[in-house]
Amino acid sequence: MNLPFEPKRRTQDYQQSDAAHHIHAFVDQKALNAEGPRVMVRGEGLYLWDSEGKRYLDGMSGLWCTQLGYGRKDLTAAAAAQMDQLAYYNMFFHTTHPAVIELSELLFSLLPAHYSHVIYTNSGSEANEVLIRTVRRYWQVLGKPQKKIMIGRWNGYHGSTLAASALGGMKFMHEMGGLIPDVAHIDEPYWFAQGGDLTPDEFGRRCALQLEEKILELGAENVAGFIAEPFQGAGGMIFPPQSYWPHIQRICRQYDVLLCADEVIGGFGRTGEWFAHQYFGFEPDTLSIAKGLTSGYLPMGGLVLSKRMAEALVEQGGVFAHGLTYSGHPVAAAVALANLKALRDEGIVRQVKEDTGPYLHKLLRETFANHPLVGEIQGAGMLAALQFAEDKDTRKRFANENDLAWQCRTFGFEEGVIIRSTLGRMIMAPALVATRAELDELVDKTRIAVDRTARIAGKL
Repeated sequence: MNLPFEPKRRTQDYQQSDAAHHIHAFVDQKALNAEGPRVMVRGEGLYLWDSEGKRYLDGMSGLWCTQLGYGRKDLTAAAAAQMDQLAYYNMFFHTTHPAVIELSELLFSLLPAHYSHVIYTNSGSEANEVLIRTVRRYWQVLGKPQKKIMIGRWNGYHGSTLAASALGGMKFMHEMGGLIPDVAHIDEPYWFAQGGDLTPDEFGRRCALQLEEKILELGAENVAGFIAEPFQGAGGMIFPPQSYWPHIQRICRQYDVLLCADEVIGGFGRTGEWFAHQYFGFEPDTLSIAKGLTSGYLPMGGLVLSKRMAEALVEQGGVFAHGLTYSGHPVAAAVALANLKALRDEGIVRQVKEDTGPYLHKLLRETFANHPLVGEIQGAGMLAALQFAEDKDTRKRFANENDLAWQCRTFGFEEGVIIRSTLGRMIMAPALVATRAELDELVDKTRIAVDRTARIAGKL
């Protein structure tokens, strides 16, 4: 383990400079400046340390990123070696390089056989920006340029750039300018909140049929693709009913609409399968990837294309006017290659599926199934969500569920565990390398935070 890091400056100095120069993501900046952000200075395995020396178990893998945890010497060595050999070159000017070629060879050996090509980006947001243009170009090449409309889901999340936030269904982002033409939305498959008297299967079918209704309303000849996360990540780690994805796939095939899976969070072992669409049993035409591709050690994302799409673009499409300065960056590619080799060769994805994933969910059921504040437990592999409920029998949610969940998150930090709050749900996604002992600690500290929240809510 690395020796403790000694910050060079006082925490208050860092905080004051941070306030002077930064606008943080999804936060009231004025309130954050008054409070002062935590200054994280070191990571090792599943643990982080702040500038005051407090240790936290990172129950969110950063932002669903650090599949291998912090401080992996093989990843930093891969970056250093690539920097010494070829620190940067581009994929313009009819050029390529070994790192990105070897990465793609390994990536497609892990993917199902019906995928063949990838366009690399720097993030998931960029992958979904590229998705829109690629899908529309595909239909142009096939002689159907009118097929432009993308359909997403309310409360879905596909990034925070203009087009990506438009694809997503978070209305408060749309109100801040996140809209573009030719994007529509249908309801999310959130049974606990919206299922009413329907069974989960009935509700899943009803939500899926909304896609058919929307396609018919817009005209199938105008709809290019449907994009969705296999499970909703930033929207609350919401897993759809089992009936949902089979019907979605059938509808997309019936109306000749591309099925686009946002695997930015679900990819690279999170559910115990290499990709979340494999866990849910459907076959998308495109995959948006990022985060776990490099374990978050360097920015990298991509748009994976099916063979039928790639063949049309390559054989019939001529020049595709797209490009990013850092697409397929040699150092990012080298780190991604080392990361995927570790996930494969160390059997980490298999371990999540067969051992630590089932263990985590057994712990969660034993700890929270009868908890007075928890109405539902969802998840798979190294993903989980606890749904707060005022009355679990009727699935009545708290009117102030956002405040309760935020307070629970704050209690978590105080207890030394990082979990995330979204609406009335507490979500966690520890690194895939988590041991049983670390999962014990994660669940135990989460229980303390939930118990403290339950007392505030009058449930304990």
